[in-house]
Amino acid sequence: MSIPFAVRKIGHAVIFVSDLERSKQFYTGVLGFQISDVYPGSMMPGGMVFLRCNGDHHCLALVGDKGDANGKSLHHLAFELATLDEVFRARDHLKAEGAKITYEGRRRAGCQVAVEFLDPDGHHLELYWGVDQIGSDGRSRPSGEWRQTATLEEAVRTAPPGQDTTLFDQALRARLEAGTDR
Repeated sequence: MSIPFAVRKIGHAVIFVSDLERSKQFYTGVLGFQISDVYPGSMMPGGMVFLRCNGDHHCLALVGDKGDANGKSLHHLAFELATLDEVFRARDHLKAEGAKITYEGRRRAGCQVAVEFLDPDGHHLELYWGVDQIGSDGRSRPSGEWRQTATLEEAVRTAPPGQDTTLFDQALRARLEAGTDR
């Protein structure tokens, strides 16, 4: 069976940390990462800091552990796909293979369109496309332009400014227009 998508790269890792401020200082001061966005505890229990080392909105994110980690250090690992069409194909493939999908759509900071799921050992994984890029000015997209959604279809219909969510596969477009997800 051929896989209808190809992982392009490990896109980002999200880890739990015991002291968010201390870890933020380490990754920025010692390793030279730059901060793209920060979630307060009201948006993510324990708070969250998005860090970058290249043009991607984030390559690493830190989550303050307020007891949610249950002794784990990995929150999730994400893999980049080349096209939005591939995210739709990945969702279909994962469903067909019986993978437990935990989320699909678009989250907030970074604005990538993704499908999130569990591997056989319960690790949270993400396949995504379209993460925001940070230019030489160092500015990230303002939070007022984030467009969180709960489905891939909604992510296509409610794109943030500048994100082209055109589906090129005619069969995928027809499904979207018909209002079916499979």
